[in-house]
Amino acid sequence: MPSPALICLGEPMVEFNHTDPQEPRWLQGFGGDTSNAAIAAARQGASVGYVTALGRDLFGDRFIDLWQRENVDCACVARRDDAHTAVYFVTHDAQGHQFHYLRRDSAASRLGPADLPRDYLAGARILHLSGISQAISPAARDAGFAAIEIVKAAGGQVSYDTNLRLKLWSLDKARDTIHAAIARADIALPSFDDAEQLTGLSDPDAIADFYLRLGPPIVALKLGKDGALLATPQTRQRIAAQRVDAVDATGAGDTFAGAFLAQVLEGCDPLAAARWANAAAALKTTGFGAIAPMPSRAAVAAFLR
Repeated sequence: MPSPALICLGEPMVEFNHTDPQEPRWLQGFGGDTSNAAIAAARQGASVGYVTALGRDLFGDRFIDLWQRENVDCACVARRDDAHTAVYFVTHDAQGHQFHYLRRDSAASRLGPADLPRDYLAGARILHLSGISQAISPAARDAGFAAIEIVKAAGGQVSYDTNLRLKLWSLDKARDTIHAAIARADIALPSFDDAEQLTGLSDPDAIADFYLRLGPPIVALKLGKDGALLATPQTRQRIAAQRVDAVDATGAGDTFAGAFLAQVLEGCDPLAAARWANAAAALKTTGFGAIAPMPSRAAVAAFLR
């Protein structure tokens, strides 16, 4: 059986979203940055698979059900009896959204290089992973680098999203690992806030130049409410933000990543892919939760008409 065109690697997390600060109710959903990206890409029609480990628990079962419903191949998802599936909580206030995690010693954090499905990874056209994929444990860090080398050796491409979480590691360790990985990547998908901390730069063009110099020929810098900046050695274009009634930005950057990669796999040029992804990310913010509001391919097409 052939591998999916896009394989994402990382840690899925069950989400509890406090949608109304006045009510003691939490909306249960699903998150985890690379799982979000995988689902976003699948909703755009891409062939997608996921590599991770889950606890042999209720939440792990729910993730398997989710991926199967969303057409994300999970044939190479491991299950563990000795570790749990990770959980996180999202709260909202005037400053935006905040994350609170229960992820220590999760099943995904125990996935090391020896656990990787090498043949499955080698068949991918693109591997997507992130700073979080490598931050959750030393084993996960090494697994990320090993997966990159497997895919590169087989002629595939690598996409990397910075997704900086300083609750998981120090800035110095994050910078060293993230930039070493991006140096091996073909597509860099940093967010402005992450890149500002990682590079010490505050100008989007300077940040794009920094990451192009590291090695990847495509940099799509996510600028949040200000849109995105697409940069290659040959071209550079600022993409204006789409006007929507945003209520929850959780997973918007992951939606951008998944939609962008789906378009690249279809043969779109990077600028067209970034415009499409920018619209998909905007639509995601119009609903609560990381996954439920992610748009379909048809919804993005209608929005851009």
